[in-house]
Amino acid sequence: MFNTLDWIIVGLYCIGIISLATYVSRTSSGKERTAEDYFLAGRSLPWWAIGASLIAANISAEQIIGMSGQGFVVGMAIAVWELTAAIALIVMAKFFLPLFLEKKIYTMPQFLEERFDKRVSLVLSFFWLTVYIFINLTTVLWLGSIAINTLTGLSLVNGLILLALLSLAYSLSGGLKAVAMTDIVQVVLLIFGGLAVSFIALNTISDDAGVLSGLTIVYQELPEKFDMILSPDNPSYENLPGIWILLGAGVWIGHFAYWGFNQYITQRALGAKSIKEAQKGVMFAAYLKLLMPLVIVLP
Repeated sequence: MFNTLDWIIVGLYCIGIISLATYVSRTSSGKERTAEDYFLAGRSLPWWAIGASLIAANISAEQIIGMSGQGFVVGMAIAVWELTAAIALIVMAKFFLPLFLEKKIYTMPQFLEERFDKRVSLVLSFFWLTVYIFINLTTVLWLGSIAINTLTGLSLVNGLILLALLSLAYSLSGGLKAVAMTDIVQVVLLIFGGLAVSFIALNTISDDAGVLSGLTIVYQELPEKFDMILSPDNPSYENLPGIWILLGAGVWIGHFAYWGFNQYITQRALGAKSIKEAQKGVMFAAYLKLLMPLVIVLP
């Protein structure tokens, strides 16, 4: 359970995030904020903000809890989703982004309206709004409130309300620019926090003999957990069917749909200063994806 120092740290973190969002979203005196300023950060995001924001948008409560749990059950093979996502991001940067940015696309439904017609755009808008509100948002808030309840004893409903209010406080007031800049802080904490947990755990396993010694001990005790390609006799083969997870179309269709045409994700890249800046940001996100097995799965 949290002690006084823990609450002080969390309080300072919340104040810092809201203050940062307020600072970066300020406008010049007399300048009216446009829809482009709000939804696409005025198309002014640098590559490092885009890359960090893409990862922060992707890694949320359900993925941290779900992937770490699957890492315990399946092993490092679950990391194939992260490694293949890096490839999908490279394809997105090379082929999808130039098209979206050249046409000055704001949203994916807008792109489909230009490519097809209004009916297709409305169907996609309705579909994604339903998914975001009733599946994505509720799942993330609920799992986040479970984590808060476990750490602090705060009730699930109060934890859910707290998370929702904190998110609204900086996202509604500052738009995409505020979200992207605060995402940088959260990604830094996520990566260094995950690596620190891995380091401490492996060092503890080896009785302070070092990380490599700890990793060697884990490998000797549980070699099957380090298999990246599962054999047919593995209990988890049905969910991760060996080499077919790489050769089959399903995983790639999912990746390209998520990273290339998902408004929640692509909006970060659409806010770039230029095509080159957007591509560098997406490539940066692909590199960060390669760290996720060490940050989430290994601990």
